[in-house]
Amino acid sequence: MAALPAALLWDVDGTLAETELQGHRRAFNRAFADAGLPWHWDRPLYLQLLAISGGRERLRHFLQQVSGEPAAEAQVEALQASKTRHYAALVQAGELGLRPGVRRLMGEVAAAGIPQAIVTTSGRRAVAALLESQLPEHRQWLDFWVCGEDTQRKKPAPEAYQLALERLAVPPGNVLAIEDSANGVAAAVAAGLGVLVTRSASSASEPAAAFAAAAAELDQLGEPQAALSVRRGPACPGGCVTLSYLQQLLREP
Repeated sequence: MAALPAALLWDVDGTLAETELQGHRRAFNRAFADAGLPWHWDRPLYLQLLAISGGRERLRHFLQQVSGEPAAEAQVEALQASKTRHYAALVQAGELGLRPGVRRLMGEVAAAGIPQAIVTTSGRRAVAALLESQLPEHRQWLDFWVCGEDTQRKKPAPEAYQLALERLAVPPGNVLAIEDSANGVAAAVAAGLGVLVTRSASSASEPAAAFAAAAAELDQLGEPQAALSVRRGPACPGGCVTLSYLQQLLREP
């Protein structure tokens, strides 16, 4: 039987919860309104902007597009701070719940004594808002977080995953990442990890070729009463991703 994973690394936005379209996008729009700015990021525009990893980077890119010159950092920071407050309010209002199977699988992996960590381009305050509200068990289940502030180059660069591997001190071939986006898959694969993809609403239209390097691609992690769909990879006869399913996805050493 295949060995157990040495660690499991979780992306946040789109992987733990559908935070992009229903959370971050709405929070940015509220920040624009508070500042008296005429901008509104609708779903099609935001999906285009998601090609740029990181909220500040996304905002900076947009501001340069609309003004034709580099964004003023003071404006970027003010809008980002306002957006973060609005995002936390959305989370605290219960508008952003965990995706199916996240709590169940994380608990199963924790019970097996396998280290788990967050690896995300999102800021630490946004991650804390989501986890404190929706996953208070994270204090016992997650060993550490690698967030957007911790790296110079965000996904699809592998830096965040490489930093996590340094902290874990384990070979990358024995570690799995759970991701939802093409940028996330590219980052994890470049770091030498096996990847399980659970596509989100924000990554549903990304081309299949962008996920070809993942070990498996599913529509969700599954719950006992809800069937999941396997787009590619090993069959999941129980209808739920379990620790035994993860064992099948480890990359060859």
